[in-house]
Amino acid sequence: MKNEYSIFELLKTKPVGTSMTLSGWVRTFRSNRFIALNDGSTAKNLQCVVDFESFDESLLKRITTGACIRVSGKIAESLGKGQPIELMVESLEILGDSDPEKYPLQPKKHSLEFLREIAHLRSRTTTFGAIFRVRHHLAYAIHQYFNENGFFYVHTPVITGSDAEGAGELFNVSVLDKKNIPFTDSGEVDYSRDFFGKEANLTVSGQLEAELLALGLGKVYTFGPTFRAENSNTARHLAEFWMIEPEMAFYDLRENMDLAESFLKYIIRYTLTHAEEDLSILGQRLTDEDASKPVDQRAMPLLDKLKFVTENDFQRITYTEAIDILLNSPFHKKKKFNFPVEWGMDLQSEHERYLVEKHFKSPVIITDYPAAIKAFYMRLNDDEKTVRAMDILVPGIGEIVGGSQREERYDVLLDRIKQFGIAEESLWWYLDTRRFGTCPHSGFGLGFERLVQFVTGMSNIRDVIPFPRTPGNCEF
Repeated sequence: MKNEYSIFELLKTKPVGTSMTLSGWVRTFRSNRFIALNDGSTAKNLQCVVDFESFDESLLKRITTGACIRVSGKIAESLGKGQPIELMVESLEILGDSDPEKYPLQPKKHSLEFLREIAHLRSRTTTFGAIFRVRHHLAYAIHQYFNENGFFYVHTPVITGSDAEGAGELFNVSVLDKKNIPFTDSGEVDYSRDFFGKEANLTVSGQLEAELLALGLGKVYTFGPTFRAENSNTARHLAEFWMIEPEMAFYDLRENMDLAESFLKYIIRYTLTHAEEDLSILGQRLTDEDASKPVDQRAMPLLDKLKFVTENDFQRITYTEAIDILLNSPFHKKKKFNFPVEWGMDLQSEHERYLVEKHFKSPVIITDYPAAIKAFYMRLNDDEKTVRAMDILVPGIGEIVGGSQREERYDVLLDRIKQFGIAEESLWWYLDTRRFGTCPHSGFGLGFERLVQFVTGMSNIRDVIPFPRTPGNCEF
């Protein structure tokens, strides 16, 4: 292992009098003496003090914002304000120069829009360094939670022949010659001559395959990339994103809700503990951003919002009860909702946020949605109008988790597949699990970027994934 410490470790242990070697990127170099060095391990910089008389002037001129350097020297207590320790530089090496006239990240405030254009460099900023470290802590907590609770981590296909959601928003995977595409006699693309011998796509969900594995392993989860060819150029949509999808044999809807609530609270508590500094930075950014807004339009302070989830029991109501609450709400009576409220509609974000932030003042789980607006695999209730679905709603963004008890009855599932216009033969393997040893089972899905957005307080989902894929953008 390298005999170097990170700035995070040094600021934590404060080994005054110890000789150290550090590498990092220069944030600022002032008075030809004080280097603010950052290595990405923490939002904080380490001040490195240079005796300019001991170094060649040509070397000092290369210490510019963005340059990568390695320094060695002794750790001393800092006499200046703002940092407990500093490094007294004894040797200095330039690992990579940075032309100050061309380096786009100068020591000033940059807009998020501009930083998206230079996504290859934005991890060096305070804000994005914090976001991506929080993203790491959330991912780690997810694996830790499932491991502690007896789940097996499984890997489902990225290339698939099925459309789990039945939405048709798929990225096609093909190696056919685009200049000489083969067609059938009926004029359709002849996928039998393609690589897989059939039409193939990038997956929209690993759920169906995870179900198969749960019906042999008991409790499993996936955590991988998914893709939607939805032409939505908004702050809420990505073409490539990551999904967490647990599936559990022998779980009913209530047990599914219990698990999802426990899961959310665990990973947010973990991040509050392990990313306190970064969350404070992001919380202050959000407060500063909201300062110019009217009071009634300001978001809940970030740390308060996270504790709102971890410290409150989730209120549980049916979809029908939710519609009744919305219809009787002052917002509806005063026509403040942008979308109409009626039974059978798909709840909009404004409705979900009203239930959480105005009515219950706690996270909310809504169950038993109309079958017509939910996926084919959700278990049909006895009323034959609703399904055993559940969505978890949180402040700021509304729905964050969607799940259900899965339809385990062969005949009912087959009818639902036909109602959705899905070819029975394309899901023969899925139907097999209902023919051979079927059982009640449940699961849910959580979009990882939606979670990171919630925890970091970022308003645009493109700012919580390193290299966003959106309509018209596949850069980097």
